[in-house]
Amino acid sequence: MDTRREFLLTAAAAAIAEDVVAQTRSASATGMPTRPLGKSGQQVSILALGGWHIGAVKDEAEAIRIMHTAIDEGLTFFDNAWDYHDGGSEERMGRALTGGKRNKVFLMTKNCERDYAGSMKDLEDSLRRMKTDHIDLWQFHEMVYDNDPDWVFEKGGLKAALEAKKAGKVRFIGFTGHKDPVIHLKMLAKPHPWDSAQMPINVCDYFYRSFQKQVVPVAQQKGVGVIGMKGLAGGTGRLIEKMGLTADQCFRYCLSLPIASQVVGITTMAQLKADIAMARSFKPMAEAEKNALLAKVKDEASDGRHELFKSTKTFDGPHHRKQHGFELQSGL
Repeated sequence: MDTRREFLLTAAAAAIAEDVVAQTRSASATGMPTRPLGKSGQQVSILALGGWHIGAVKDEAEAIRIMHTAIDEGLTFFDNAWDYHDGGSEERMGRALTGGKRNKVFLMTKNCERDYAGSMKDLEDSLRRMKTDHIDLWQFHEMVYDNDPDWVFEKGGLKAALEAKKAGKVRFIGFTGHKDPVIHLKMLAKPHPWDSAQMPINVCDYFYRSFQKQVVPVAQQKGVGVIGMKGLAGGTGRLIEKMGLTADQCFRYCLSLPIASQVVGITTMAQLKADIAMARSFKPMAEAEKNALLAKVKDEASDGRHELFKSTKTFDGPHHRKQHGFELQSGL
């Protein structure tokens, strides 16, 4: 991206950020602040409970207790994906959402296929696992290969999503990815009014293959709700472990950008309580505070060493690798 275009997009992002952050609704009514998901008409909690991490909790009873507490405290945007823990995350979440709790959450999961038949199968699997008759937000998962945007249209994935929406099995349609802003921009340029786009949002992203500088302004201009992920750069909190940042610093930075919600990985009740406290007391970072944090990470952030998901080989689901011609063997 040329310097002038990046400057204009960054300036536009700053103006939009003020507007989106200003639309944050108080926690008093819901237990947690909420923001609009683009032009969808939906308000979502500013934090989303990550499906992969909740599936990694060893004690299922504890995982379910965490989800129930999250709902009671107003963290009601639940993230998941068809292939998290080979479907185990969806099954676990489905068990947690029985007894009337399903109606209290904005439930999102992800479709790992690109073609029509595979997409329909993924949807039916997800509905069955999560014991529901509809998904609030269904996203095409991991737009990480250059041809993924074309395949979603050419192979029938979007056709399946539109049919599912017409049938009432899906309310909103989006996409995700963590590899390269160019692929997200290609998706946003396609002839479909996406409801959401999920992408890496963290302080290091500002300096390396930046989604917040290149993609967020375009999404906002199109009314596409932005969902952030990898706020701690993945793992068990790389920015905490490697750079000495705090979770509060990292997530306050993310939420000071024009995003609807930030997915957070929660594996303990203590983490849940800390995240809820941060969200309830959230105040946008002043420019001076934000700039000081950016200056602190700049040297190490610029080469992508803390965002390996942008530059290492993609290890997505086996069916997706097979679609793209990769052999199913270890080490890929």
